[in-house]
Amino acid sequence: MSLETVLTGVAAARAPFAATSADLRATALRRVADVLDAAAGELVALAHRETNLPEKPRLYAELERTTFQLRLFAETVVEGGYLSVTVDSPDTCWPAGGRADLRRMLVPVGPVAVFAASNFPFAFSVAGGDTAAALAVGCPVVLKANPGHPLLSDRVGELVTGALSAAGLPDGVFGVVHGLEEGRALVLDARIRAGAFTGSLQGGRALFDLACSRPEPIPFHAEMSSVNPVFVTASAARERVEGIAEGYVASYTLGAGQFCTKPGLVFVPASAAADFEAYAQQALSGRVAEPLLNDGIAARYSSTLDTLRSHPAVRVLVAGSGVAPTLLGCDAADFLAARDELLVECFGPTSMVVRYSSADELVACARAFTGELAAAVHGSLDDEEVEPLVALLTERVGRVLWNGWPTGVSVTYAMQHGGPYPATTMPGHTSVGTTSLRRFLRPVVYQNMPQALLPEVLRDGNPLGVPRRVDGVVSR
Repeated sequence: MSLETVLTGVAAARAPFAATSADLRATALRRVADVLDAAAGELVALAHRETNLPEKPRLYAELERTTFQLRLFAETVVEGGYLSVTVDSPDTCWPAGGRADLRRMLVPVGPVAVFAASNFPFAFSVAGGDTAAALAVGCPVVLKANPGHPLLSDRVGELVTGALSAAGLPDGVFGVVHGLEEGRALVLDARIRAGAFTGSLQGGRALFDLACSRPEPIPFHAEMSSVNPVFVTASAARERVEGIAEGYVASYTLGAGQFCTKPGLVFVPASAAADFEAYAQQALSGRVAEPLLNDGIAARYSSTLDTLRSHPAVRVLVAGSGVAPTLLGCDAADFLAARDELLVECFGPTSMVVRYSSADELVACARAFTGELAAAVHGSLDDEEVEPLVALLTERVGRVLWNGWPTGVSVTYAMQHGGPYPATTMPGHTSVGTTSLRRFLRPVVYQNMPQALLPEVLRDGNPLGVPRRVDGVVSR
């Protein structure tokens, strides 16, 4: 199907889809989930052939996560709290000046361009979180397929389109397109009202710049580069250095290091660094090379790794052959001096151990970061550097972990998967969890509007029974 045909379809579907009930959209999302579950064997086999990812447990688990997410979003839209309905009754004595009848809610922005990721062929692809969030709130979707799994994209697209139609949604609410130039044209088309992307800094920034260059700029939610640092205090290293080293290796090699939340740097005290590195080397000794997603990703990984390990400040602790896990090391003083050269995402099974000499130097290293998806602190409450560390990281990342590892992003109500630039272009939002729906909504206030002209959710008596804040009090 051509890009123009798909765009014509989503434009025609915009108004009728926005007017559908939450119950109908929820039914459609559940139907999509059911159809994907029923085709699991076919889809997983196809995903394995195109991405090199193992069928079990990885791809089956990822598909299960994807269909769970669809059903969770269905539950969320029926509950109605995502609309943030707020009602202020008229009050001529309101201290800030007479108050009119004000009724506020969130409404869908319109057709959304979704750019699928390469490393999650289900959860961040055709029927993944961005698509599910947009459809849940009533926004048609044009899905730009990832070139890493084109056949899977088309097949999932067929299943999604059929399920949405069978549920009774308007024609044209969803379509799949392919091609680099089609992606550029998609972002620039006036019929597209928002965008979502998961991928590289270079690709995300280019599309974000296009979205901002339009005569009428649109929000473009790009999740991009992140190294997700881990900070180990001296007390934590003394008490459990072996366990931390083993957890670190398991985290940075998970999925051949192709997770956006992979810990790319771990900061350990110099006094414990030799033990930490030895335990990490031991944990790596039994690990073999896993194929990366495709040749393009493998080539970029090799190029970035070659640049890092040829840096004069970098030591090679474990020299993985080809795409076998690699472990690098350097000193904190050198890291701070060469921050721009060493603070880069190496998308694949490589990470770096940074030795620091004091608590002050550890805090200085944390201050060197700008925007990350996640960061972790391994320590104890008695460590005096913990409080400033957490405060610094709160300014710089979307998710701060205590004695844990950043890989593993659950789909929940409270999850935050985002962060300041360059982790994302929109730090006020998340691409995972129920709050991700807000990316494709905008607020509207109706002032002194007759009941007959109000959306049903704003009318007196709360006919849909959604959570509302009325005159400052939450009610239902």
